[in-house]
Amino acid sequence: MSKSYEMTGIIHSMGETTTYGNNGFTKREFVLKATGPDENSAYPNYIALELIKDNCSLLDQFNIGDELQVMFNLTGRLWQPAGKPERCFNALQVWKLSAAQPSQTAQSQPSEPDYNYNQATSVNQPTNFNQTSSAAASVPANQGQESKFSSDVWDDDIPF
Repeated sequence: MSKSYEMTGIIHSMGETTTYGNNGFTKREFVLKATGPDENSAYPNYIALELIKDNCSLLDQFNIGDELQVMFNLTGRLWQPAGKPERCFNALQVWKLSAAQPSQTAQSQPSEPDYNYNQATSVNQPTNFNQTSSAAASVPANQGQESKFSSDVWDDDIPF
């Protein structure tokens, strides 16, 4: 038994249904560009998936550029031809696919952190860093306390 997974992605390419062997085994391959809140658009992930047997026709209603949600199984097989080393083949076999829901599409745009340059410390800091103003960053939060670390001051002894 294989484990089931799901992902959302935009169709990058689609192959034709191909028949293998004398028994009529059919397979159709396609590639999705992964989308979703955990995906970084600067480094896209292209995932090769396949449909087998009767499921090959599931892709007929979609076009390149459509966003899909797919459910698939991760499978693997060992093969060792006579006199050669053993090989392992993996496949992502889709068993269900559908058009991505609008709520999934809206979540697929990752939000970039908003950075604010703080002149008092000369360090780029996220704006949600717990400081009330840029003047507060120049005064240590632990003034009057004995501590090596301060969450409001970015000071280190790195020589570069």
